Amino acid sequence: MILLYGANGYTGQLIIQRALEKGLKPIIAGRNAPLVQQLAQRYNLDHRVFALDNQNEIQKGLEGIKVVLHAAGPFKFTSQPMVEACLKNKTHYLDITGEIEVFERCASYDKQAQEAGIMVMPGAGFDVVPSDCLAAHLKKRLPDATQLQMAFAGGSGLSQGTAKTAVENLGRGGAVRKNGKILVVPNAHKTLEIDFGGKKMLTVCIPWGDVATAWRSTRIPDIEIYTGANSKMVLAMRFANALGWLLRTKTVRQYLKKRIESGPPGPSDTRRGKSRSYFWGKVTNAAGKTCISTQETPEGYTLTAMTSVAIAQNVLNGNFKAGYQTPSMAYGADFILEMEGCVRKDVV
Repeated sequence: MILLYGANGYTGQLIIQRALEKGLKPIIAGRNAPLVQQLAQRYNLDHRVFALDNQNEIQKGLEGIKVVLHAAGPFKFTSQPMVEACLKNKTHYLDITGEIEVFERCASYDKQAQEAGIMVMPGAGFDVVPSDCLAAHLKKRLPDATQLQMAFAGGSGLSQGTAKTAVENLGRGGAVRKNGKILVVPNAHKTLEIDFGGKKMLTVCIPWGDVATAWRSTRIPDIEIYTGANSKMVLAMRFANALGWLLRTKTVRQYLKKRIESGPPGPSDTRRGKSRSYFWGKVTNAAGKTCISTQETPEGYTLTAMTSVAIAQNVLNGNFKAGYQTPSMAYGADFILEMEGCVRKDVV
């Protein structure tokens, strides 16, 4: 039995629709009783209501549950109590985070998860399934790689939840991995012009989840992640370096969140349907040899519903590895290619 927590969020509702298409009937859950109840009635699903500030309540909410698919962020606040309840209940844990600190914290539960016989896999969505699989593929192509650079572009825009998570991390700088260690660097400290397959684009270095996960999947010691940008975006990110202290204040964060809440919950179905996401990856070894591969996938929110439901279904069917796992560690570099509309090309 699957429990989808955060079902009333933008991405949560997409996951419900995908699950139903695949013949699954998840129990939906969240802390907002009216909204969860409305969804349960709309889709004819069982539901549970509980918050994440009381371990006894969480464990009660997980009774009889084999897999939790956690979709309520920001996960820096919500993942730890849910993971700890899953460990106690011996319930598999999946989430759709892209936050480096969440990946690192979840990895610290590896031994406990193995002892409990459960899989702990944060990042079961767009963050980081496609990029993690691309990293693993590149590692296969160049086993002695010492440097990994990846980039993504395209998409349909941000949901309120994604935007709020970004607000929580404002003013904290960027991140890369160097010699196997995560280093904090200034925002937009590096840019690259990348050819995503006939489409060249300026990209900027960002603190994406693969800084944590790609190292565990590949053990490549130097990792940088980039995203599509324009010159104005790069300038704004660099300007933010000087205002980090202000962006981290509670007043500014609350103001920005209210602005976000006044907008739409996320991209429309039409916009999502017309959008695509593009990935590029390059590995280099000590001798200077390089390999480059590209990927194309559905846009991020659509892909998150596809991959998270597929992983949850695998776990229900007994296809899992106990302990902390990344998508490619559990299901291989070609897992992303099992999703409809996903293709990969080796360029160099």
